[in-house]
Amino acid sequence: MSKIGKKIRLERIIDRRTKRTVIVPMDHGLTVGPIPGLIDLAAAVDRVAEGGANAVLGHMGLPMHGHRGYGRDVGLIVHLSASTSLGPDSNHKVLVTAVEDAIRIGADAVSIHVNVGADDEAEMLHDLGRVARRCDLWGIPLLAMMYPRGPRVKSEHSVEYVKHAARVGAELGVDIVKTNYTGTPETFQDVVKGCQVPVVIAGGPKMDTEADLLQMVYDAVGVGAAGISIGRNIFQAEDPTLLTRRLCKIVHENFTPEEAIKVK
Repeated sequence: MSKIGKKIRLERIIDRRTKRTVIVPMDHGLTVGPIPGLIDLAAAVDRVAEGGANAVLGHMGLPMHGHRGYGRDVGLIVHLSASTSLGPDSNHKVLVTAVEDAIRIGADAVSIHVNVGADDEAEMLHDLGRVARRCDLWGIPLLAMMYPRGPRVKSEHSVEYVKHAARVGAELGVDIVKTNYTGTPETFQDVVKGCQVPVVIAGGPKMDTEADLLQMVYDAVGVGAAGISIGRNIFQAEDPTLLTRRLCKIVHENFTPEEAIKVK
């Protein structure tokens, strides 16, 4: 029965027709505080929902202070792990919310963050494995943010490290992996091929131009990415609703960047 639960819930965050998704993470308030674009959570959610986003992602405060009751519906992913930029090691993510708590407040999925290669990797992997089994038990999908970060990682965007981090998530039984784009479609194709579950790309720091963002997303989905999980580049955009709409055209309708930029 838990497999049925996962299937039903996955269709709330992944389009059943295209098998792709546009997720907008809004968990930054815990990590770095109330940054521009997320001062008003309810308004931030509404802007991307109106643009057609499949889901938003955030901590327990998101459904408490920003999730729906009006406007267009959007899937809810509750983030289970955290650290702050003020702590001694911001790469050390710890569990702050239980799977059962997320289910209780209506989550369609949960997420967890693991920095593969960090000094505290062992603890984060331990948490990931335990959370994955709880998700199996309750029939709720798990998205894992799998980033190569640590003393032995020479570049967080190198295909060698990114494909390893993504594979760790698949090996431990997650349903969706979020990881860094490796810079070219040729290298990112290796990440997708080496990961047995859908892979979505992170947006990373704010990009220089919207055209650069659209091209990156187009290149990624062109080699098999299941979509995007992009935060700052969307909610800090001049018009988050319009940008979300353009990204949805690329992800779900295979628009080229040149076609998407003309969408109004």
